[in-house]
Amino acid sequence: MGEELADRGFSTRDGLWSARALIDHPQAVVDLHLDYLEAGSTIITTNTYSTIPSYLEKAGMGHRVSELTDKAADLARRAVASYEASEPRYVAGCLPPLDESYRPDLVPSAEYSKPIYLNLIDCMIDKVDFFIAETMSSIDEAFHVIEALQDHPQGRNCELIIAFSLNDSDGRMLRSGESIEEALRAIKASEPKAVLFNCTTPQSVLSGLEAAGGTRYCPIGGYPNRFKPVPADWTLDDNQEIMRDMGLTPDSFVDWSAKFVEQGATYLGGCCGIGPSFIRALAKHLNA
Repeated sequence: MGEELADRGFSTRDGLWSARALIDHPQAVVDLHLDYLEAGSTIITTNTYSTIPSYLEKAGMGHRVSELTDKAADLARRAVASYEASEPRYVAGCLPPLDESYRPDLVPSAEYSKPIYLNLIDCMIDKVDFFIAETMSSIDEAFHVIEALQDHPQGRNCELIIAFSLNDSDGRMLRSGESIEEALRAIKASEPKAVLFNCTTPQSVLSGLEAAGGTRYCPIGGYPNRFKPVPADWTLDDNQEIMRDMGLTPDSFVDWSAKFVEQGATYLGGCCGIGPSFIRALAKHLNA
């Protein structure tokens, strides 16, 4: 959502990031959801990756967390409601990292994180079909979401997908250095709806799926980004530009997705830089 909104001129790649579109261009968010649905997506994700205090406070908008999270869920639900399809389409409520993506060293404490996640859950729980903890860089970060959902009065009955972000150089481990096997064992008792690997290179997603094979107990899958490996000390507002991997085309994205399926993936999709044309190519391949 964030990268595609920026590509279309409706958000920035710093500061508020994708939340900017919720404030200035809400219809563009609906239109983008619809573009993905029309391309073949069966799940769309709420534009809530940056409706969190750490992003909104940069613009003096920390008081708008609930308002914008609620709005993002409304816009996603509106898109699904207006899209005519023979099969169900689902809204996943995004529960993101609360500081920087890819930075296990900057994951806030449980005491800080859980109240924020509880608020995000409360804003979306009546509007989404399930939640997805996205781009989790460590086991602890995932547990902050798991525990918040378990503490919410309605959350205990709500399904959660956990999506881990992997080391760009070695997809057998999370960005924290913890192994895939460790992570799967740690979260097993929470009975996730699925465990996915996201926002890393296709090569690392494939390695993650291979590593998950021996300890798999729920559906698995992956949705890579279109970035070259991210610098270890990257932050959203620094001067290090993340480079696009222009070699990842819709056709090669389909080829990678086919390899994911060979490793047992039943959830497929795309993260940063994967626009509707990629999803259209994938859907065409899967429906062939």
